[in-house]
Amino acid sequence: MSIVGAPINRVDAWAKVSGAARYSAEHPVDNLAQAVLVTSTVPNGRIRRIDTSEASALPGVVHIMTHENALRLPRKTKDGKLSPPIGRVLSLLQDDAVHYNNQPVAVVVAETFEQAREAAARVRVEYETQPALLDFEEAKQHTHPPEKVLSQSTDTRRGDLQAGLLSGSARIDVTYRTPVENHNPIEPHATIAAWDGDDLLLYDSTQYMKGVQRTVAGTLGIAEEKVTVLCPYVGGGFGCKGSVWSHVVLAAMAAKGAGRPVKLALDRNQMFGPVGARPVTEQRMRHAAMSDGRLTATAHDTVAYTSMIEDWIEPCGLMTRMMYEAPNQETTHRLARMHLGTPTFMRAPGEASGSFALESSMDELAYELGIDPLQLRLRNYTERDPGKELPFSSKSLRQCYEIGAERFGWSRRNPQPRSMREGDKLVGWGMATATYPTNRSKGAASATIYPDGTVVVRSSTQDLGTGTYTVMTQVAADALGLPVERVRFDLGDSRLPEAPVSGGSTTVASVAPAVQAAARALRLKLAGIATADARSPLHGALPDEVESDGGRLFLRGDPAKVESMTDIVARHGAAPIEAQADADPGDASKKYSMHAFGAVFVEVQVDEALGEVRVPRVVGVYGVGKLMNAKTGHSQLMGGIVFGLGMALFEETVFDLRDGRAVNGNLAEYHVPVNADIGSIEVQVVDEDDPHVNPLGAKGIGEIGITGVAAAVANAVYHATGKRIRELPITLDKLL
Repeated sequence: MSIVGAPINRVDAWAKVSGAARYSAEHPVDNLAQAVLVTSTVPNGRIRRIDTSEASALPGVVHIMTHENALRLPRKTKDGKLSPPIGRVLSLLQDDAVHYNNQPVAVVVAETFEQAREAAARVRVEYETQPALLDFEEAKQHTHPPEKVLSQSTDTRRGDLQAGLLSGSARIDVTYRTPVENHNPIEPHATIAAWDGDDLLLYDSTQYMKGVQRTVAGTLGIAEEKVTVLCPYVGGGFGCKGSVWSHVVLAAMAAKGAGRPVKLALDRNQMFGPVGARPVTEQRMRHAAMSDGRLTATAHDTVAYTSMIEDWIEPCGLMTRMMYEAPNQETTHRLARMHLGTPTFMRAPGEASGSFALESSMDELAYELGIDPLQLRLRNYTERDPGKELPFSSKSLRQCYEIGAERFGWSRRNPQPRSMREGDKLVGWGMATATYPTNRSKGAASATIYPDGTVVVRSSTQDLGTGTYTVMTQVAADALGLPVERVRFDLGDSRLPEAPVSGGSTTVASVAPAVQAAARALRLKLAGIATADARSPLHGALPDEVESDGGRLFLRGDPAKVESMTDIVARHGAAPIEAQADADPGDASKKYSMHAFGAVFVEVQVDEALGEVRVPRVVGVYGVGKLMNAKTGHSQLMGGIVFGLGMALFEETVFDLRDGRAVNGNLAEYHVPVNADIGSIEVQVVDEDDPHVNPLGAKGIGEIGITGVAAAVANAVYHATGKRIRELPITLDKLL
C-alpha cells in the first residue's frame, strides 16, 4: 500500500517537542549583537530632528542607525520594491519621510537585548507632522483601481447586469464589511544577519527562501549568490512572512554598520504595521433570482484600503467570478489610500473576506425567496467556471454538500429565525460554501542515496508548521520504494534546488511533484547502473523495466532478479549517487479551472440577554484531490476552521483615529480563539481523483479551511436571532 496519504506522525515532531528545533532567532552565532527597532509615533510627516546622544552613551551600545548614517542603497532599489508582491516598498532609512505610525525610523544595536531596548527608548525623535487620512469612511470617498487583481483583471463583466437585475423575481442589495486583521503568529518576525566579507548569511523567519535571497540581494545591490538564507523552522506565518519586509534588510544594513552579526526580532506591537495585515474591506453585493432560485444577475463591488506608499488589493471578487452560474455578472475592485502600513496576504486573501460577503448574501437571498440556503446553492451549481469559461479539473462540491448536510442533520433545521432553542439559549444553524484555487508553480528537488542505504531529498522550500517535512518524506519514500525511516527531507536553505513561496496553498502542489520526480530519477539512475553492470542480477534489462520496493530493485515480471540499492552503491565506488529533477505546471491551467471545494455547516448558541455567541459544533467536508497525509491534512483543515471562527467572532485591529496607532497591538487585547472557545469540529475529506492539477493529484489545503466559515457563522447567528450582522467580527454589542 502506498505510504502517500497514510496518517504517519510528523517526522519533525521530536525536534519540536524536545526543543531541538531552532527557529530563526535561536541560532547560535559568534559575537552576536542584539538589535531593536525604533518606530515612528506619528502617521504622516517628516523627521525634523533625531537625537541619539543619550542612547549612544549607554553601556553596551554598539551602533545606532538612522536615516542620517544608514548605508546608502542603489537608487533604483532603495525602496525594496523589486518583484512585487514579494518585494515590497520598504522603510530602509533612506530619507526622513514618515508614511504610517510604527514605521521603522532607527535601529539600535547593543551587546545585549536589554541594553538595546533601553537605548532604543532613549532615542529622541522630533517630527514635523502633516494631516493623516486614518478614517476609512473618509478615505473611500477617493478611490482608484489597482493595476490587476493577482494575475486577473481588476474588473469583469459578462452579460447585461442591469437587465439581469430587472428580470429577477427577487433582488437584494446589501453591503458587508470586514475589519483590519493581523496575522499574529506565535513566532514574531526575526532575522539574524552575519557578513563574511561580501557574503551575507541570513537566518530569517520566512515563507519564501528564494524570495528573501533575491530581494535582499537586489535591494543591497549585490549578487544573489552572495546571499544565503537559512530557515529550517517557521513558527507560523499565515501570509505575513510571504513578503520581504523592512526589518530583514535593516538587519543586514545594521550588521554592516556594526561590523558584527546582528539579531533583530520584532516585538509584538511591531507586528502591527510594518509587516502587513488583512485590510478593511467594504463589499456591496447585488443579486437577482427567479422564483425558483436561479440567479439572473450578481454584482460584487469591493473597496479596500491600501497604504500611501504602494497598492495592495484584497481580491474579494475572485470567488464570485467562478462560484455560481449567473448569466449576468460584474465584479469591481477599488483602493482607498490611508496612512497605515501596507496590507498583505493573510490566510486565504480574497476568498476569506470575499466568501463572507458572497455566502452571507446568498443566505439573504434564500430567505428573500423562501428557499432552503443549501437548495439555493444547488440550483445554481455549475460544472464549469463561468468566469474563465473552462471546465473544472475536478469538483466534488455536490458530495460535500450532501455528506455535510447528512452529518450535521441539516434536514432537521426549522427555517424560521428564532425558532430553535436549547435551554435559555437561541440556537441557529447556518452553512456556506468553501473554495480556494489550486495554485502551482515550478519546483525542483534533488535526491541522493548514500552507502548505508539512506536517501536525502532536498529542496529550498519551507515548513510553516504544516507538515512539509513529513509529506515530502512520504512522497520520496513512496517513489523510491523505501520505508520512511530511511528517507530524510532537507529544506530551509536557499542553496538547495528552487522552490516557490509557501503561499496560495502551493507548496505540496509545487514541491511534491519535484520530489517525486527527483526520487524517480534516482531510482532510474540506480537501475541504469545495475543493468549496465555484468555483476548485477539485473544486467541486460532495460532500466524502465526495473521497479523498487523495500530498498531493493527487481525486474518487473521476474522478481527473482533482485538487488539491494546498497549493493549497487557499493559497487559504484561507495560514493553517494544523486539525481535532480524539475516539475513544471505546464499548460493545464489553460484547459481547466482548478479549485478545491468544501461545505461548512455551523451551529451557534446565542445568549439572548447578553448577546454572547458560542459555536458548539462545526462540520466541514472538503474535496481537495488526494490528501498527502490524513493526520496533518486533518489538522490543517481544522486549523483553518478555527482561523475562520476567529475571523467571525474575535479578530479586529483597532486604530486610534488621532494617530494611526493600533490600540490593541498585542495578544492580550487582539483576541483570537483559544481552546475554551472551540467546540466539536468534524472534518471529512471526500475521495477525489484529479489527474490534471499535478502528478500526485493533490490540491493545497492550507487556506480552504478558513473560507466560508465566517459566513456560515453569520448565517447561523441570523437564524438564531433574526438579526443580520454584516460587519465582522460578530460581537455582542452588535446583537444587543
